[in-house]
Amino acid sequence: MSDPKTLTPDAVLDASGLNCPEPVMMLHNKVRDLQAGSLLKVIATDPSTRRDVPKFCVFLGHDLLDQAEEAGAYLYWIRTKLD
Repeated sequence: MSDPKTLTPDAVLDASGLNCPEPVMMLHNKVRDLQAGSLLKVIATDPSTRRDVPKFCVFLGHDLLDQAEEAGAYLYWIRTKLD
């Protein structure tokens, strides 16, 4: 499988500067707007997303393909669940 960091995401959610619970609330709304199997890149600056985003994905059945920390931002690549 390809490295998700090299793929072009279907959508990008920039939650930079927002604190808990806003990034996860925005993520929840965004995945509802996407088609099943879409690749979403999330950018956040709140350290609590390191805990919250993986739990969100497990709870709702989305695939967290990768996560990284880069220049003070937390990056996530999520494949939305297939129906």
